[in-house]
Amino acid sequence: QVQLVESGGGLVQAGGSLRLSCVASGRTARSYVMGWFRQVPGKEREFVSAISWSGGSTTYADSVKGRFTISRDNAKNTVYLQMNSLKPEDTAVYYCSLRLGLGLMSNPSRYDYWGQGTQVTVSS
Repeated sequence: QVQLVESGGGLVQAGGSLRLSCVASGRTARSYVMGWFRQVPGKEREFVSAISWSGGSTTYADSVKGRFTISRDNAKNTVYLQMNSLKPEDTAVYYCSLRLGLGLMSNPSRYDYWGQGTQVTVSS
C-alpha cells in the first residue's frame, strides 16, 4: 500500500506562484510515475502534469505548459509542482497520483494511488 500526502496549496493573487509538494510513503520500492491532476466541483478530474521515475521525461497539459514545472526527488520520495503566473482558472483541488506502470498517462484511471488533495485558489 502507498500513501500520498500533498501540501503547499493556498490562496494567491493572479500572477503569483505556489509550489505543491507530495510525499509518498509505504511500499514505494519499485519505480513509478508521478502525476498531478486537478478538479473543480461539477467537473471531471483534469490532467496537469506527469513525470517519469528518472525525472528525464515530463508532460504537461496545454493549459499549464510554460507556467508549471514538475520535478521529483526520489531520495525524499517527493514530487513537486512549481506553479508560476497563476490564473483564476487554475483554481481547483490539486491531487497527487502514483502510477505503478510505465508511461506518462493523462487518464486518471491509469493511476493506482491518490492523495487527499490540496486546495489552490487564485484571486483576480
